[in-house]
Amino acid sequence: MTLSRFTLTGTGTSQGVPVIGCQCVVCKSKDPRDRRYRTAAFIESKSGNIAIDVGPDFRQQMLSVDARSLDAILITHEHNDHIAGLDDVRPFNFRQNSKMKVFTLPRVAKDIRSRFSYIFAEEPYPGAPRISIQEIEPYQSIRVGEIEILPLSVLHGNLEVLAFQIKDLVYITDANSIPPKTMTQIKGTKTLILNALHHRKHYSHFNLTEAIAMAQKIGASQTYLTHVSHDMGLYHEITPKLPEHIHLAYDGLSIEL
Repeated sequence: MTLSRFTLTGTGTSQGVPVIGCQCVVCKSKDPRDRRYRTAAFIESKSGNIAIDVGPDFRQQMLSVDARSLDAILITHEHNDHIAGLDDVRPFNFRQNSKMKVFTLPRVAKDIRSRFSYIFAEEPYPGAPRISIQEIEPYQSIRVGEIEILPLSVLHGNLEVLAFQIKDLVYITDANSIPPKTMTQIKGTKTLILNALHHRKHYSHFNLTEAIAMAQKIGASQTYLTHVSHDMGLYHEITPKLPEHIHLAYDGLSIEL
């Protein structure tokens, strides 16, 4: 089965870019590639559509890709910039007259049930989102329609988060370490999407130097760097300095599969 399109609907950090109140050159830039929603992605195929993460910008992101249906959501982890937009699945509930399947780790599922308790109330109020959480584990493949997805384990500081492999594309965000089992699985993939926060050392994210080294170790044909802070610098200044086959991603970047 051939997927049609993998789109990065957000490539920014938890604050987004521009950052509220910031007057740096990146936040004031008019280049659309310097304006970043919170990190997320959208998979579009003939057999269904899938969103990866539902942060605070989820509504705008779905509008940006003209998403008229959504079959499932994959959630990497429970941080606010990855789940805060969960309430905005409601238009899909109404249009499709069905619960939204949400795939994530058991730990994350527990957190979602607690933070969005009104969704899971015994008698939810009329119009509340309808969600069916599907608990998954790393290295156990799942299917959405004809799309096969392999969840993978990566580390975000001390927190295990999910990465996803779909055919020959690997999507990793919010990581600063990749376990050996995941490295073996993704070595030599065709397309790698990998987080690179900024230039300084960070306790739970790859910085630019680390991300480049990891990308070269994995050996993907093409690597796109996501989860980018305003401290990274201007898109048009950073991009020419990157090694061949490694690119700074931007919102709206689509990869045909």
